[in-house]
Amino acid sequence: MTKEELFAYIGKEYGVTPDYPWLDSPEGAVFRHVDNRKWFALSMPIPRRYAYPDEPGEVDAVNLKCDPVLSGMLRGEPGILPAWHMSKVHWITVLLDGSADDDRLKFLLHQSFELTKSKKRK
Repeated sequence: MTKEELFAYIGKEYGVTPDYPWLDSPEGAVFRHVDNRKWFALSMPIPRRYAYPDEPGEVDAVNLKCDPVLSGMLRGEPGILPAWHMSKVHWITVLLDGSADDDRLKFLLHQSFELTKSKKRK
């Protein structure tokens, strides 16, 4: 899945558009819940060497919140890495270069959305 495809999917599935909060990182896009403003996805280009040590340049990626047990199991899958510049226990990075399975990405996006949504009060 490409960055553009991911943005379109998030808009259709969750009804939100990207927020660009950083002047010094204009390509850094945050997707937030409407009610609590918590992030459930953060898209940005990262150094390609983070995923492919011998390759220069950048690659589009998305950070997603993830259950710590699940994140440990996922890190061996293609296109899924420890989070770039976030808690590596609670977040993962998924590359948007076609290396990660699209259905897996959608599942992880849904998990991130659920983990960050407002909690119901009793």
